[in-house]
Amino acid sequence: MKKGILKVMGVGYLGLCAMLLFGANSQAYIDPSVATYAIQAVAGIVIAVGAAVGIYFRRAKKKLNDKLGIDENKNKEVESDDIIIK
Repeated sequence: MKKGILKVMGVGYLGLCAMLLFGANSQAYIDPSVATYAIQAVAGIVIAVGAAVGIYFRRAKKKLNDKLGIDENKNKEVESDDIIIK
């Protein structure tokens, strides 16, 4: 299986080298709105990845605490649900 992965990586590397060596130049105008859109896309990806990492970190931490028998709410104070009207 490792030989297959190395073969695919080798083909990808050769393809990248060919693109860099034999690439054609192009003349194009990039509108400022395109740059703004690109910045928004990158920011959205960063926020989505950060949210996913946070969710999986919280799940992993909860599973680890359950396995180790650690209670996060041990020292927290809880207010009563009583409503007092004077």
